[in-house]
Amino acid sequence: MAIDLVTRREWGARQPRGPYSRLTSTRGVKVHYTGGQISPDIVNDHARCVALVKSIQNHHMDGNGWMDIGYTMIACPHQKVFEGRGPGHLPAANGAGLNSGHYAVLGLVGSSGFTQPTDDVLHGILDAVEYLRAKGGAGQEIKGHRDGYSTDCPGAPLYAWVKRGAPRPGGGPVDPPGPHPSFPGRVLTYPPVMTGEDVRTWQGQMRNRGWSIDVDGMYGEASRQVCRTFQREVGLSATGAVDRATWQATWEEPVT
Repeated sequence: MAIDLVTRREWGARQPRGPYSRLTSTRGVKVHYTGGQISPDIVNDHARCVALVKSIQNHHMDGNGWMDIGYTMIACPHQKVFEGRGPGHLPAANGAGLNSGHYAVLGLVGSSGFTQPTDDVLHGILDAVEYLRAKGGAGQEIKGHRDGYSTDCPGAPLYAWVKRGAPRPGGGPVDPPGPHPSFPGRVLTYPPVMTGEDVRTWQGQMRNRGWSIDVDGMYGEASRQVCRTFQREVGLSATGAVDRATWQATWEEPVT
């Protein structure tokens, strides 16, 4: 995985006001934009990107009263990715009650001026996503800030790209997802501990969705607790047993 990372030290970040809340995994990433005016000249002058990231941190800390910049990573029009709070740290930009579900990645486009993300911005966002999957336990979801929060963010052009499946520029059409594994025919319950490839398959998909679960093929107390929480989230009876409805929901597109 290649990423042109600009560390906090390199962009001159202020020190956070306290320790970060830790994250071991998320369901994925939410994409943001600045929501303000950005000069189109930023495309030809990386120094403007550095200055903008610094101003965003100042606004978040001095204006919002946050402990640090609210974003996890920031992608600029030169396919460089600025380190914000970084992987493993709770962001602040997604909205109250929503920050633990997704990391927050900002694309440096605005609501006026420079509004259309270039290929290098999109590449940078996806470089950040891959980095967060590798370093921060990010799941497979790529959502917009407006998914789950009342806002125009990340703006119409970026959100349209997210809704298309966030394809890598120049990579061709996004392949549709393949059919998910059919229900194995037995309900996964505990106690006693159930074992098998169907258990491992279900655990693996739950891990892909961002849940903290061991993919060990053993359906025990920990798997049952994850199942109960998931069932409540998707509106099923919290039985802790992976029945047909729960199995189907495990592969359905999450609603946020």
